[in-house]
Amino acid sequence: MEGMKMPKAVIVGGSIAGLSCAHALRLAGWEAVVLEKSGEPPNKSPTGAGLGLDPTARQFIESWINQPELLDHLTLPLSIDQNEATDPEKKVSWTLTRDEDFGFRAAHWADLHGLLHAALPPETIKWGHLFLSFALSDDRSEVSVKAQVLHTGDTVEISGNLLVAADGCLSSIRQTFLPELKLRYSGYCAWRGILDFSGQEDSETIIEIKKAYPDLGKCLYFDLSSGTHSVLYELLNKRLNWIWYINQPEPELKLQKNSVTMKVNREMIEKMHQEAEKVWRPELARLMKETSDPFINVIYDADPLEKIFWDNVVLVGDAAHPTTPHGLRSTNMSILDSAVLGICLRKWGSENLRSGIEEYQKVRIQATLKQVLHSRKLGRLKQGLPLDNGKNFDPRKSGPKEWEELKQKNMPFFNGVPLPDYSV
Repeated sequence: MEGMKMPKAVIVGGSIAGLSCAHALRLAGWEAVVLEKSGEPPNKSPTGAGLGLDPTARQFIESWINQPELLDHLTLPLSIDQNEATDPEKKVSWTLTRDEDFGFRAAHWADLHGLLHAALPPETIKWGHLFLSFALSDDRSEVSVKAQVLHTGDTVEISGNLLVAADGCLSSIRQTFLPELKLRYSGYCAWRGILDFSGQEDSETIIEIKKAYPDLGKCLYFDLSSGTHSVLYELLNKRLNWIWYINQPEPELKLQKNSVTMKVNREMIEKMHQEAEKVWRPELARLMKETSDPFINVIYDADPLEKIFWDNVVLVGDAAHPTTPHGLRSTNMSILDSAVLGICLRKWGSENLRSGIEEYQKVRIQATLKQVLHSRKLGRLKQGLPLDNGKNFDPRKSGPKEWEELKQKNMPFFNGVPLPDYSV
């Protein structure tokens, strides 16, 4: 690169996808600028949720940070994937499947974000910058991005050779090219919460939940009942992450605000607690009741895209492939998108930018297409919604053959996604 002008990428969105892109592109010899509308990093924010990292995603993260061991220090193992059935009347549960070679690790969103943020130069991220618009030069060699500096109201313009849309499942940049694309409502919403039990390790709630779920700290638990399912696993620093998916008509959301999180009130929370007592075993219902500030995610995905770049504008993460969460793919796909994009740009060089982006698209679409559709199927399976064959899965009326479909290892490319010729 000596004597040459360093190519520059403008990344819109400072979540996991955007920060991962900044790391991968810097490693490829690019300058990266991230525009994020939030005014400051979420430093150990109590909000957010848990996530599972697969081995390949972890390998790339470790290659981006100066102290790779920090990733293990911020996560807990998820070595077991277990599916259980719950009888809501008898309040008893039994194991359907158990995989003791799962190989994921559990992280809190804010912890992972903080790790990626801390490993970037401070000037990389421009906090409090709201993306407004972009324009391509006549020869399509540059892109100019306008953003509003929220604390002053000023409009700034930043130019680069590449625009990366890491602006989430409701991407405004994607809408420029695909104005007819609409998100698909899954048929259910998710109550989510994290219980911090530090200092309360000997409380009755924690003692009983650990009796009911003895492998917390290394196990990803799925509880299935008729027409619903829940998820439970432990995070670092004595936190329990739970999710409860509920079939219901699509709620009214102002999606133009780029959020699929629904505001809740005390009445909604109390109703959720009452329903939990009817559906789940007492230990799980009590855990949900003692969790502060639970929230609702409305679950969407989109039919897989056949194209994820236009000229020198490229989509990554949820902007490229909105997906349901059941295959633990959203964060992992974002990290792998970033890594593959960086490898392709390094391989082809900035003088062959289009060839690099074309290979990125080819490599990633073959994996994400199948993973998005499998995640959709898995959600419908566990929620007891009609499948392609017209049948509904009921854990109490099914057998071992149907139970096998619940395993995470059925995800396409579970043991390794396609990568370009260059290795990590």
